[in-house]
Amino acid sequence: MTTKTAKTVPLTPPAVRFRAAIETMERDGVARADMMLRLTLHDAAHLRRDRNLAVEDISYSSGAMFFLGVPTVTGGVDSSRLDRA
Repeated sequence: MTTKTAKTVPLTPPAVRFRAAIETMERDGVARADMMLRLTLHDAAHLRRDRNLAVEDISYSSGAMFFLGVPTVTGGVDSSRLDRA
């Protein structure tokens, strides 16, 4: 009897997924100021701790976090998503 080993596919880091989503919306004519990135607590923590991100990619203003200039809201969602504000 042979056993099959399931291959695990590494998850795409949140920063990569969100960057692609932001760029897609921008190509569709939506300005970053008109977007809202709604993050799960897990994705927000992962984004803040991602050592592969440039320092300029995340900023804070008046207590709010911005990723690539897009405002973020943390919590209150089952899965992270990019919406029109």
